[in-house]
Amino acid sequence: MINLKKKVLVLFGGVSSEHDVSLVSASSVIKNIPADKYDVVSMGITKDGSCFIYNGSPDDMPGGGWLADKSKLEPAVISTDRSHHGIIRLSDGAKIERIDVVFPVLHGKNGEDGTMQGLLEISGIPYVGCDTASSAICMDKAATNAMADFYGIPQAKWVAFDKHAYSGEKTALLANAAEKLGFPIFVKPANAGSSVGVGKAKNLEELEKACENAFIHDKKIVLEEGIVGVEVECAVLGNENPIASVVGEVVPCNEFYDYEAKYLANESELHIPARLSDEMLENVRKAAINAYRALGCSGFSRVDFFVRGEEILLNEPNTIPGFTSISMYPKLFAASGVSYPELLDRLINYALER
Repeated sequence: MINLKKKVLVLFGGVSSEHDVSLVSASSVIKNIPADKYDVVSMGITKDGSCFIYNGSPDDMPGGGWLADKSKLEPAVISTDRSHHGIIRLSDGAKIERIDVVFPVLHGKNGEDGTMQGLLEISGIPYVGCDTASSAICMDKAATNAMADFYGIPQAKWVAFDKHAYSGEKTALLANAAEKLGFPIFVKPANAGSSVGVGKAKNLEELEKACENAFIHDKKIVLEEGIVGVEVECAVLGNENPIASVVGEVVPCNEFYDYEAKYLANESELHIPARLSDEMLENVRKAAINAYRALGCSGFSRVDFFVRGEEILLNEPNTIPGFTSISMYPKLFAASGVSYPELLDRLINYALER
């Protein structure tokens, strides 16, 4: 009997500070992809960049458990031969196995920043999510902010500089940031997600410490004025005619929505829909689609904002948002009437359509 199901390669792990989050997201994705429509092949990337087909249970993936049983691992790579469209299982005589579509569940560097997307475009394999250019722009907070300024998208005041400039002009750069932005100031690695390396500074001494911590994670950092407002998130789905979900509100359990508040404490409040007027909720949805289009997004992204009075200020886009059981993206579309399996089915079809 001919198997008409599409074969989906789910990529997880990665050489990234968000490796562990990816394992949890990918486990959820694999368990919820409709089995009647798709055959799933799982490929894990270790923290040092080794690639393996994983033949075990997705339940064992979080925490690095997928590496425990070597008998369930096969060395493999993605083929860059466009005529064969697939992966090479290195333990099977280097035979190429056809893949119809790739779902990269890779958060952060080397997965969400356009690098993996570029490899997949060279390989000619359709993939879920934003293309190389938009992934790279949205991953780099300085590039995102510059694009937002160009398109007239309201956002917090900001400055950016790299480690080289900081090493030679630290005092002047910190003084300029304090004068332009005022305190408190949020300091972020330009290329990191899940709030890794993000700090909040209330004075020059704290600002220096926050910058040096952020430089551990990236050679370029972004400093933004602190915004007192409602933190909201909107999930966007689609290619040429994207749709926006209901709007969710985050009330962090910590001083701000840092890594611990997102993934460890499990005490932050989520309100779906956000506690805003109907008019403001609709305006946020429109702003999310506007930013999505301006930044060249396709497939899916979560777009985050601050609402300060009547202002809707872009916080940041996330081109591969979390897909864990507690993640906002699937929750927001579930509240919009799109179940998790249906959402994954749509994402795969948008990849094939593009």
